[in-house]
Amino acid sequence: MNLSVLGSNAGCPSPSNPGSGYLIESGGTSVWMDCGPGTFVELGRRREPASLDAVVISHRHLDHSTDLLGLFAYLAYGLRIEPALAVYAPAGVREMMSGYVEAGDDHLIHRVLSFREVAPGDSVELGELTMRFGQAVHPVPALVTRIDSGGSRLTYSGDTGPGGDLIELATGADLLLCEASMQGTRDATTYPYHLTAREAGEIAAMAGASVLAVTHVPFNQDPQLTIDQASSAFVGTIDYAAPGTTFSTE
Repeated sequence: MNLSVLGSNAGCPSPSNPGSGYLIESGGTSVWMDCGPGTFVELGRRREPASLDAVVISHRHLDHSTDLLGLFAYLAYGLRIEPALAVYAPAGVREMMSGYVEAGDDHLIHRVLSFREVAPGDSVELGELTMRFGQAVHPVPALVTRIDSGGSRLTYSGDTGPGGDLIELATGADLLLCEASMQGTRDATTYPYHLTAREAGEIAAMAGASVLAVTHVPFNQDPQLTIDQASSAFVGTIDYAAPGTTFSTE
């Protein structure tokens, strides 16, 4: 599998880094995972969006989902109407996207995009890929995603605080793409729905991951400090999911 980072900024896009979005490719199968603002343009620089096999959205927060509307408009104007492109997402995503375009049940968006609600414990076979979903710890329904292809395994945390199914789904991962939204030490006042850099390292260590790629680092934080803090708990390879980076699993 190859994972190309389309964007990895936390909360919002910045001039040099879009929101969260990744292109997963294995053999002839391609999946856009999270559709943060700015990532549709980056996706189009790497492949024809109409050729995607599916979209996976971890949760409905804007920095992970809004460019799905750009994809809808792009496909709707004659590039791809049938078959509708599968969009795997937790509860609430279909309703939010439909609300943006004031869509009833007969709206064009439902001919272009086939929303398929998934929940923790669900799994999907998609071409070369097997996707399994787990519980993330976040204020809205949110998913951890594990993707297997042949003998390779990739796990994406989405947005999550400590707990949930991340360690289970990351066990034995060749690549753990894990949010590290905060630096420093957790205390009683720390936001409970994101991870610190050290916690990302601890999860990688407990899961026995081969490579940790830290992502969702805010634009006003130094990614090298995030790597340094993660490395205090994980002795394996740690990289920053910088936009334009491609990671390969073997």
